[in-house]
Amino acid sequence: MMIKITLPDGSVKEFASGSTPFDVAKSISEGLARNIISANFNGTTIETTTPLTQDGSLILYTWNDAEGKKAFWHSTSHVMAQALQELYPGIKLTIGPAIENGFYYDVDFVNHKVSDADFKKIEDKVLEIARGKHDFKIRSASKAEALEFYKKEENPYKVELIENLEDGTITFCDHDSFTDLCRGGHIPNTGIIKAFKVLSVAGAYWRGDEKNKQLTRVYGISFPKQKDLTEYLALIEEAKKRDHRKLGKELDLFTFSQKVGQGLPLWLPKGAALRDRLEQFLRKAQKKAGYEQVVTPHIGQKELYVTSGHYAKYGADSFQPIHTPVEGEEFLLKPMNCPHHCEIYNAKPWSYKDLPKRFAEFGTVYRYEQSGELHGLTRVRGFTQDDAHIFCTPDQLDEEFKKVIDLVLYVFGSLGFENFTAQVSVRDLNNPDKYIGSVENWEKAEQAIINAAKDKGLNYIIESGEAAFYGPKLDFMVKDALGRSWQLGTIQVDYNLPERFELSYKGSDNELHRPVMIHRAPFGSMERFIAILLEHTGGNFPLWLMPEQAIILSLSEKYEKYAKKVLDLLENSEIRALIDNRNETIGKKIREAEVQKLPYMLIVGEEEEKNGTVSVRKHGDSGKSNQTMKVEDFIAIINNEIKNSTKQFGE
Repeated sequence: MMIKITLPDGSVKEFASGSTPFDVAKSISEGLARNIISANFNGTTIETTTPLTQDGSLILYTWNDAEGKKAFWHSTSHVMAQALQELYPGIKLTIGPAIENGFYYDVDFVNHKVSDADFKKIEDKVLEIARGKHDFKIRSASKAEALEFYKKEENPYKVELIENLEDGTITFCDHDSFTDLCRGGHIPNTGIIKAFKVLSVAGAYWRGDEKNKQLTRVYGISFPKQKDLTEYLALIEEAKKRDHRKLGKELDLFTFSQKVGQGLPLWLPKGAALRDRLEQFLRKAQKKAGYEQVVTPHIGQKELYVTSGHYAKYGADSFQPIHTPVEGEEFLLKPMNCPHHCEIYNAKPWSYKDLPKRFAEFGTVYRYEQSGELHGLTRVRGFTQDDAHIFCTPDQLDEEFKKVIDLVLYVFGSLGFENFTAQVSVRDLNNPDKYIGSVENWEKAEQAIINAAKDKGLNYIIESGEAAFYGPKLDFMVKDALGRSWQLGTIQVDYNLPERFELSYKGSDNELHRPVMIHRAPFGSMERFIAILLEHTGGNFPLWLMPEQAIILSLSEKYEKYAKKVLDLLENSEIRALIDNRNETIGKKIREAEVQKLPYMLIVGEEEEKNGTVSVRKHGDSGKSNQTMKVEDFIAIINNEIKNSTKQFGE
């Protein structure tokens, strides 16, 4: 019997029933057959050796595909589990999934302790097993068999997992002498694992519940070539250098205090100046784009969030209510700005002629994050959103959406984020109950977003089932200088809040209609954005954004007066500069200015004072481009550099 296999390019090929993904790959090319490591048939991840017995769509994965890497890393987690079991008899294995980079395995080590000193031993063992070229084989097992296997091994964790599974859905994966409970998605054999590294160990509660036993989470990563691992480890080292927490400290931008409380950043003068500059940059663009600035309080009555639906959804996990002396009166710290903005809209009646209304606010919000989730500025408990809400008619939605995309692209372009993709998040059509609002409105909104993404020439993908319950959205995924992806900037369409807050406008038919609401935040939050920008630039911000653009270094006390004269000239031209007149060697002054990542150093001594010049040294080039020039020429260089790297919104 023949079966029809549809490939991703739409072509259909016929194969004998029982053919495998490997056979399909071989029919395309020998090279593909050598490199195929996993596959997907009709939406299910399968092995390269799984027999295909019916018509369907097949995707073949190599190491270069995200799903291929996932299968590779998940397979290596099995090999690592085997290595750990052989090295530490009596341990209890739990789960070992692939993650964004590599994988982990949660292990109850019982009486053993694992530290950095053991990593080399584990790595050697994993590679020894890998060299055996053991095939990965999936087999079905009944629930009774699976339970018996793990009861015999005295593994309560696997027993608990199996008890929650349905009979007929349970599969084991075997390789070498090792067996593990597994759903599938493996590489053909262990031999293609050529490089492996244990990255770290950490504590992790079973099933993420702190009431359960604490396990040891062993993180690892593997590659098909040693060269790939070497490059990855170099990237990790670079990421450590660029860690925003480290740079924030070195550059005096922000700090945290136990007394103030976890996850509540304190902005130091330089950091506050940086924030302010970013705010001013966006305010200017927003003003041009027709936004009106509003200000709302940090708290709101509980009823406000009951109306918006946020209380039912997040109430239990947020900061607890603030009680006033009045009985029964409760306030909440603001977790988002949208309900306040709805009430601003509600303050007066509007006609269709007044719309769109665009309300913007740098509004600080508070969300209770678990202490284990907190991380520098990227995960905090108090943060400022560059928030805005647009209230428009359904007919205006398309144009308004495009205008927001323009603004987001302007922000990215001005800050050096050139590499990004967009994700259009739409409904899951198989689960309509998850969403509110009419089908007609949803179709309109989804179409508006897709059209806008097309018209703007965005590189976008459509993700089904990723929409918010109240409407579809467009998220921007930005790649930083180290190739890491960050979600920055979101635009959401919302039919829910206008309904809940009974927002209306008078249409041309003199009837009342509901406006559509657009939520947008190009930065997302000031805190997280600055963290990502710090790591992306390594602290070398664009010149227009730098808290200080130049430092004047005097060769000795004799030239302090001249240094002050240079400073005044720079400040008159709105160049941000400072003086280092300390009684230190010029070498030490230069080294410290380099650590502070000051873009330009202006050295002044006898020659410079006599000729009215400065000796200009650029950050990071070890003095290779040192030039002596008039102060006016230096000012012109700065102004040109800023002019070339920035443009006005709408240009």
